[in-house]
Amino acid sequence: MLDRSIKRLTNFSVTHPWWVIGLTVVATVAFAAQFPKITIDTDPKHMLPVTSPVRQYNDQVEREFALHADVIALGIVNKQGIVNRTTLSRIAELTREIQKMPGVIARDVMSFTTIDNVTAQGSDLAVRPVLERIPESAADLEALRRTLLENPLFINRIVSPDGTATAIYVPIEPTANGKLIADEIRKLLPPDPGDDQYLLAGDPIARDTFGAEMFRQMGLFSPIAGLVMCIALWLMFRSVPMVVANMSVALVSIIWSMGLLIGLRYPVHIMSSMSPVFLMAIATDSVHIFNEFAFRFGEMRDKRRALLDTMATVGKPIFYSDVATAVGFASLATATIVPVKIFGLVVGFGTLVILLMSFTLVPAILILIREERIPKAARSLDESHATHPSSLARLGEVCVRRAGMIALIGGAFFLVAGIGLSRIRVNNNMVHWFKTESAVRTADRIMNERLGGTSTAYLVSQSENEDAMKDPVMLRGIEGLQRELEKDPRVGKTFSVVDYVRRINRVLHNDDPAFERIPDSAEEVGQYLFLFGTSARPSDLDNVVDYPFQKANLLLQLKSWDAGVMRDVIGRTEAYLAAHPLPGGAKVRPAGVAYFNLVWSDEVLWGMLESFLAGLVLVLILLVVQTRSLFWGILTFLPLLFTIALIYGVVGLVGKDFDMPVAVLSTLSLGMAIDFAIHFVGRFQQRYREHPNLREALVWTVARPGKGIFFNAILFALGFAVMVFADLTPYITVGVFMVAIMLLSALMSVIYLPGLIHLFHRVLLKGKLL
Repeated sequence: MLDRSIKRLTNFSVTHPWWVIGLTVVATVAFAAQFPKITIDTDPKHMLPVTSPVRQYNDQVEREFALHADVIALGIVNKQGIVNRTTLSRIAELTREIQKMPGVIARDVMSFTTIDNVTAQGSDLAVRPVLERIPESAADLEALRRTLLENPLFINRIVSPDGTATAIYVPIEPTANGKLIADEIRKLLPPDPGDDQYLLAGDPIARDTFGAEMFRQMGLFSPIAGLVMCIALWLMFRSVPMVVANMSVALVSIIWSMGLLIGLRYPVHIMSSMSPVFLMAIATDSVHIFNEFAFRFGEMRDKRRALLDTMATVGKPIFYSDVATAVGFASLATATIVPVKIFGLVVGFGTLVILLMSFTLVPAILILIREERIPKAARSLDESHATHPSSLARLGEVCVRRAGMIALIGGAFFLVAGIGLSRIRVNNNMVHWFKTESAVRTADRIMNERLGGTSTAYLVSQSENEDAMKDPVMLRGIEGLQRELEKDPRVGKTFSVVDYVRRINRVLHNDDPAFERIPDSAEEVGQYLFLFGTSARPSDLDNVVDYPFQKANLLLQLKSWDAGVMRDVIGRTEAYLAAHPLPGGAKVRPAGVAYFNLVWSDEVLWGMLESFLAGLVLVLILLVVQTRSLFWGILTFLPLLFTIALIYGVVGLVGKDFDMPVAVLSTLSLGMAIDFAIHFVGRFQQRYREHPNLREALVWTVARPGKGIFFNAILFALGFAVMVFADLTPYITVGVFMVAIMLLSALMSVIYLPGLIHLFHRVLLKGKLL
């Protein structure tokens, strides 16, 4: 039935080529009309579905404690010390101007001129900004310096311990673009900073800069990849129409799939932004058609018959390889990470478009080529093999003759890969998606070195009883947890209601350091918090307790965006609370962007593992159906398994993090790496049915279809190789890995399959091939 369907579709395309081309153009224009509606989304919170309990709880914490999801940090570093008139004047001016910016939540901008300093005036509590005016004298400057460096509320939060760095924290509206606001802040910076160094960091900058950059990178590298593949295609076939046919398939699949994504009102995420390059590379599958067509036309000199025979010969392998590729991508729909799910479906749909175009648009274009412009295979391989065997034919002879040794070498590599797989480390760090020397990563590194850290997390303590957070025993429990967490050098700062209570207790006792502790009575704590709440900015107390005083928020600043840091924080918290439980059965739950990063990092791991296993099963079933044999299905499956094991074994051996791009590639490789094995086995079975000589059929398959396999792999690799010059590391990772996957899977198919077929031919060839 499949053969008949392929034949009918090809016949129609060859008979009515202009109809096929016209309908394709009309549909393509319709999909392209959706492009002006494109939107981009790189918010990590949107990685998980709205119904995710983690996402819902995170939103709840932000509402209850008046926290802001997006905060930009403007770091100011002066190695001579920031407490000087010039730097302080600049801080004051920058704070005023930043508060005027649209999209900035002005009331909660935090700097020297807005952060509250808790002191006492006689017996009264006084709360006012630490920098109300610029000091005039050296004595006043020194007094300010002591005020900053002797107050634990400020250290590592708003000033570095050595007094050489500070930060202005700029919360922005949820709909604001962090990169655009950062660009406006840069315009405010002095053209001649002198000894001051200015740094912009924070999740919204990294996220929105990445969003803008990924759009630019794809706009740059997609056409470059297309140009490189055009040049390679022309060098292979010396035929402009064949180049046009291949690139037309790629262009149509890109426009249809991206147009569908945009038309359904889905935003473009990091992974879906890579779809054009993936589809451009997958479209190189049509090389098998060109390769076979050139051979056939060289043999029979009849264009229509050569084209129909070509499609009858390569149609089924192309169908099954493209379906396997689509299944591999579509299996990503089982993941919980939203961008991964969308990307899998987009590229899966695009792959099916490529399959349709292979049976319609490609034959329609080829039938219109004038015969004198068709590249000629000088002679059929059968004739030339007798006197001048090709290099691929000689390779086929070696593969058959040395099958046992090749299998042993492969087994040794597989064992080494197993060792590497056992060493894989799961981690995700969005800042590391930028190159080491980039402005985003440099700012993040310097600010983490000098201040508490640019990554934030929350640990929310919750009791069933009102006023529980006024209980000195509860506060001492939270204080003990803070001291425990601060033992980790990657935890740069902890801050909670405990710090306010300790500070108020000290200043109301004549600034005696002995009273920098939790009072002994809940009534005294309650009075302190009441005084502070009526004197300070509302957000100061809102950020650390709720008003029934049932919940307390412990804020953490972390010096790394690595998901593993937050995992260690949670582990240390659980261990401490197991030994020192909070009173009244109070529970502690994590939240914040650092925790969110950890959750979706784990979702990547387990989601990709589930998708990978589901894809493995689906592809294996598909191979068994295609070959109509369990043994042949498993054999066809082995190059894929070997390729994935070897590449990810190298990931473990070299110590590269198993992050989102690498995890996604594990599933993507299912469909892509299986393509060559399907073509090899399908063509071998065809040849063996026609000429039942095992050695000759294997050598022929390596030499003739093997040429198309290597052409396809080279084209694929060239398309992805251009991505190694990108400015964003996920694109570099994808480029390197896909080049490795394609070249390795081609080698496995052409070198290992002949040897394995020869070694196990008694099992594989017992009975007639169907």
